[in-house]
Amino acid sequence: MMDRSPSKINSFPLGWLVVAIIAVVALFATAKGQAVSHVESVGFTVSDMDQALDFYTRVLPFAKVSDVEIWGSEFEHLSGVFGARVRVVRLKLGDEVLELTEYLTPRGRPVPADSRGNDRWFQHVAIIVSDMDKAYAHLRANKVRHASTAPQTLPAYITAAAGISAFYFRDPDGHFLEILSFPPDKGAPRWHESSKKGKLFLGIDHTAIVVGDTETSLQFYRDALGLSKAGESVNYGPEQEHLNNVFGAKLHITGLKTPNAGVNVEFLEYLAPSGGRAYPADSKSNDLWHWQTSFAVSDTDPLIKIFKPNYISTGTVLFGKPHLGFRKASLLRDPDGHAVRLVEN
Repeated sequence: MMDRSPSKINSFPLGWLVVAIIAVVALFATAKGQAVSHVESVGFTVSDMDQALDFYTRVLPFAKVSDVEIWGSEFEHLSGVFGARVRVVRLKLGDEVLELTEYLTPRGRPVPADSRGNDRWFQHVAIIVSDMDKAYAHLRANKVRHASTAPQTLPAYITAAAGISAFYFRDPDGHFLEILSFPPDKGAPRWHESSKKGKLFLGIDHTAIVVGDTETSLQFYRDALGLSKAGESVNYGPEQEHLNNVFGAKLHITGLKTPNAGVNVEFLEYLAPSGGRAYPADSKSNDLWHWQTSFAVSDTDPLIKIFKPNYISTGTVLFGKPHLGFRKASLLRDPDGHAVRLVEN
């Protein structure tokens, strides 16, 4: 952080990347005006919605804003999963939205039990808290699964992140989550303003993804989608190692923001250690390691021309009824395999 199980794991195919980069250069001028405005939601697949809701609304104070079941060809084409029938629940904490999806049919595979913080399928949301000690005590009282050994406060030699406190934990399905506390000189003003209102859990600051190469990911998220670079840091040392629970962890962290305020995107590139595993090549949207970052855009079509080589959906899908809050969407993968959903209201 910074201021501002499948039976076989295969490397995610990146042969499309050369074509995509060429397309970015060729089409950036036309796509530039159609860049995303904000992160509409961050979501992932869960195995049992009732269990997930108990966790996210009781252990964490998210509030349910919608709860729908969806099936039929439109969602099949968007998700890339034939025969899909899903229950989708949207939750809110502060102004940010978390979207949970349970596949009633067909069921997907669990998060690999040996998942580590440097594996390429790693993604989390960072929830801002007003008091780290109280938040950690609350999580301990509710017996959450640790991912970090304990809350860590980053040292002064990591200038961009000095004084930030954080802790990783997991939900019932094994999804990584983070609580994060900013010192007075760091973080968006809205977090410091919200902390004065007496709430412990305030909202989602960012979603973080492990990337293989920062510059390649910047071509996707900055040059094509239109996010802007907000800052960067190289994090290392015992505090960072115990936060990620990866011995010898040294990370190049890059923060990105959208034109409108809201959830940011953070790249985690592991400079060390080597050996983080690639995104499973046979991943499906119903697998429990599936996360998707949804971006709102005024017109998906110009952008889709860039990403066509790596669709998850069959293309851009038009919904007759906006059950999920949008009428048009497409689902695709970034250079490392992370799912990105473009939605148009």
